[in-house]
Amino acid sequence: QVQLVESGGGLVQAGGSLRLSCAASTRVPMGWFRQAPGKEREFVARITWSGVTTASTSYADAVKGRFTISGDNAKNTMYLEMSSLKPEDTAVYYCAARNSIYAVRYDYWGQGTQVTVSS
Repeated sequence: QVQLVESGGGLVQAGGSLRLSCAASTRVPMGWFRQAPGKEREFVARITWSGVTTASTSYADAVKGRFTISGDNAKNTMYLEMSSLKPEDTAVYYCAARNSIYAVRYDYWGQGTQVTVSS
């Protein structure tokens, strides 16, 4: 069982920045998702380690160029740097993990952290 603990959400004005963190109990491929009120949960970004310091990343089009996903492989920790935030980025952000880099489904989820962007 993988445990994920998120932190870093909050209230920010449009155009501002926030940094989310997610600590995993073990080394697993991780990603970020978000769910806005009345909407389905959607993919935000993911990071996949191919070595100790080498990783590939991917982003949803809605956040590309504004959000940056990174991680500390040695600490099993992932980050999401969010800049140029927009009101439509308001959502509960979830850290999620897969069992392996070959798995498609995310089986483990954090408790979620609220991000609110005011206009």
